[in-house]
Amino acid sequence: MRYVAHTVGGPETLVVGTMDPPVAAPGEVLIHVEAAGVNRPDVSQRRGAYPPPPDASPVLGLEVAGTVATAAGEWAVGDRVCALTNGGGYAEYAVAPATQCLPWPVGFTAVQAAALPETFFTVWANLFMIGGLVAGESVLIHGGSSGIGTTAIQLAKAMGARVYVTAGSAEKCDACVALGADGAINYRAADFVTSLHAFTNSAGVNVVLDMIGAPYFQQNLRCLAMDGRLVLIAFLNGAKAEIDLTTIMTRRLHVTGSTMRPRTAAQKAAIATELRGKVWPLLDAGRCAPVVHATFPLDQAAAAHALMEASTHVGKIVLKV
Repeated sequence: MRYVAHTVGGPETLVVGTMDPPVAAPGEVLIHVEAAGVNRPDVSQRRGAYPPPPDASPVLGLEVAGTVATAAGEWAVGDRVCALTNGGGYAEYAVAPATQCLPWPVGFTAVQAAALPETFFTVWANLFMIGGLVAGESVLIHGGSSGIGTTAIQLAKAMGARVYVTAGSAEKCDACVALGADGAINYRAADFVTSLHAFTNSAGVNVVLDMIGAPYFQQNLRCLAMDGRLVLIAFLNGAKAEIDLTTIMTRRLHVTGSTMRPRTAAQKAAIATELRGKVWPLLDAGRCAPVVHATFPLDQAAAAHALMEASTHVGKIVLKV
């Protein structure tokens, strides 16, 4: 089969090679891949900053869509599935635990289905299962125009929350508002804490979903209402911050976070079950959908990574296999 090989370095290290297809272990499905999503963890892995777990495929790619080639669990040969993989997505065939597969939503293409797993698993687990966001509450989402951000906007609005975002340009802010955000802040042109307090009449928000990390930590605390929750999902701009504990204590704040890849199969299966019951009906009904910015053929994975690193996109980048 064809797959994307890489060495540690820049996007130019991504090249197409050939290897034998993977063999599905008990409880896994083998998927004939039609499309694979590109995500920030893939970029980090390529750079050597995010090594895969010992039992995971060294091939890049954490989400795919295609047809089942080897059956397992509830899935039969020929079923159309999208899957959160443990690696190996940038290839013609990939394996995934049967419990991490979900059906293509009604009317979806392979590209749309491949754009779902990584961001929807991440957003649902962190914003709702950990962050506890409920109807009537408010949330600040950093990186609102990213794949995570565009997903979080739509799901938070669908669940009845008020949504505020940060993004890096007026055009990206407009895109976030078009998706349903109640307010968008161009962080290059304004202080997001001041702007958020203007939006909320100084009340702050109940939840902050952050992928920036250290530079935003203290500012995020200032954005939270009493009993607010800061949920950390990445640290793109640094992992070490100086903390004023006074703010956390006097406002009874909760600081938490998680990563997806190290979670157990059982934990990922629990997230998939919630997605299927609570989110997939929204996708089937057309109430939300992934925002796909660009697609590239498999042999242009380097160009896809270059676009990801340029951060000029809105939504998802997908490889067509």
